[in-house]
This record gives sequence, structure tokens and C-alpha cells, in this order.
Amino acid sequence: MMKREEIELVRGSGNVFRDLGRASPDVEQLKAILAAEIIKMLDCQSLTVRGAHARTGIAAADFSRIRNADLGRITLDRLVSIINRLGSRVEVRVKVRAILQAEEAVAGD
Repeated sequence: MMKREEIELVRGSGNVFRDLGRASPDVEQLKAILAAEIIKMLDCQSLTVRGAHARTGIAAADFSRIRNADLGRITLDRLVSIINRLGSRVEVRVKVRAILQAEEAVAGD
């Protein structure tokens, strides 16, 4: 019989990039969300990276980077432009809130 190990449960912030201590977590999360939408669109339309290039005029290498989650060299406006060229529009809702004291304390550790 296997011994049961105690598992520590840690509640995340809702942004994995913030939880990992990244420098720009909100930007990285938004880029990841947009990239996931692009991948869904490519899959739904059965487009290869070359097919996406032929349809949009955007470099196949950009689509490859998106598929491989290599988003460091791709800007938010580039991702929005790609979505637009694939025939969709991006709607953004912004909610700004003060950082809680507890979050500042954790970030400062």
C-alpha cells in the first residue's frame, strides 16, 4: 500500500505569470490568451502556418512562434492584428484595481 503524502494547497492569484514572479505578468497573460485564441482559430479553419501566411500575409514564422508559445518577440498589437486578419475582432474590458497590502508583502519577499 502506498503512503499518502500531505499535499500543500496554494491558492494562485489567477495569473500564473504573477505567481511565477515574472516582470510583466499582466502583459504575458494577455499575450497567452490572445495566442490561444489564434491557435483555436487556426485549428477551426484547419490552417497550417503556411496556409495562415497565404491567407493573411503574416509571416509563417510568426504563426510557428505562436503555436510554440514563443511569444517574447511578438507584441500585443501584432497578436491583435493577426486576429483581425484571420477575420475576428478583439474586445477588451479593462478593470483596474489597487494592489492589496498582502499582495505587496508577498511580492516584496
